[in-house]
Amino acid sequence: MDLEKNAKPTESELEILQVLWQHGPSTVRFVHEELSKTKEVGYTTTLKLMQIMAEKEMLDADKSNRSHVYRPLLEEEATQRRLLDRFLDAAFRGSASKLVLQALGNSKTSPEELNEIRNLLNKMEGGNR
Repeated sequence: MDLEKNAKPTESELEILQVLWQHGPSTVRFVHEELSKTKEVGYTTTLKLMQIMAEKEMLDADKSNRSHVYRPLLEEEATQRRLLDRFLDAAFRGSASKLVLQALGNSKTSPEELNEIRNLLNKMEGGNR
């Protein structure tokens, strides 16, 4: 889908997508209630954003019921990859190692996370990319 390659969700759109990816197809009211748990947002703002996202073909709206149910048309992993690639190019001149070093230096990494990173590196060195 060409849209997948060109979609650049804003921060607010990404928050809506996160709710839909986590919970599946949902009404505007449900998405609004989930967003309201972490930030102050008006219902009409959520509604308008979701309508715009449907116009941009980021969401599909099932209008067969009184309460429209929206589902994401963008895949979570593909969107994360595109956003990460864009961020990597913009902030780290394309250097994955600079990104990883900065991320590890700015936070406390648990032993479990370090083991996951080691395992990933071992797989990559073994040619299983």
